[in-house]
Amino acid sequence: MIKQFEQLDISGDVGLKVWGQGLEELFVNAAMGMSELITDVSSVPESESREVHVVAESNEDLLVIWLNELVFLFDSYNYIGKNYSVSITNKKLKAVISGGIFDPLKNENRLLIKAATYHELSLGRTNTHWEATVIFDI
Repeated sequence: MIKQFEQLDISGDVGLKVWGQGLEELFVNAAMGMSELITDVSSVPESESREVHVVAESNEDLLVIWLNELVFLFDSYNYIGKNYSVSITNKKLKAVISGGIFDPLKNENRLLIKAATYHELSLGRTNTHWEATVIFDI
């Protein structure tokens, strides 16, 4: 079992190093890592699910657009995911997100993430797994 993700402290921003056995698992772990940067998701009720569809030119674009779609859901609806089911085929991502509404009076405020960026973005396959680095504007 490889690690799912770890936080990277970057001057003025924050990042994640993410791992997964497959590309889908890496995208799930990136989403979980970003959610944990925002709040302790264990305290958020799992009350609704959302479906997300993303299309991109490359896996790197797909990762950034996917994470920014989750930022949009949080910024617009206070919706944060707890569990993710992701499938990727030909640079098309389909995800079902199970989560709930973040309540700043009940849930811990950690970081306000503005966007996933292309700064120092990397995503690739090693001999045994996939790994990525993504930096967020905060």
